[in-house]
Amino acid sequence: MTSVVVPTRDAMQDLGARLAAMLRPGDLVVLSGGLGAGKTTLTRGIGRGLAVRGDITSPTFVIARVHPSLVGGPALVHVDAYRLGSLAEVDDLDLDTSLTSSVTVVEWGEDKVDGLSDDRLVVTLARPVGGDGVDDADEPRTVTLRGVGERWSGVALGELLDAAGA
Repeated sequence: MTSVVVPTRDAMQDLGARLAAMLRPGDLVVLSGGLGAGKTTLTRGIGRGLAVRGDITSPTFVIARVHPSLVGGPALVHVDAYRLGSLAEVDDLDLDTSLTSSVTVVEWGEDKVDGLSDDRLVVTLARPVGGDGVDDADEPRTVTLRGVGERWSGVALGELLDAAGA
């Protein structure tokens, strides 16, 4: 597990764009963190790095959005699992049908989508103690990356985070 403090919203998007360069079709990225921790901001950067179509916004009410690639790369499937109460509801989304050809990013997905793949990147975003839950661009966040499975063994996640803290 590797962590870094990301100082601003722009730096969080830049981290997402650098992370996108490491991602490939079939990757599952599971984001966890409280309200306003920066999950959608990080995903916006991933979308920028993957060069996908459409604005990346929180999919809370639609649950899932597909952003096709503009450059022939993998699509970004952006999911918000906050309102999903069971594994059966996750199964109803049929995420496994696009999992091998897309990069799938699931907000609030920890312990809800782990069964989709043996390999996943778990990203935990944390606000400082006393944060008020409002997305404040100038408030730093701590980002922790943990690779699970063979796909992520040996991947230099620390180097990615070192660049974020620079």
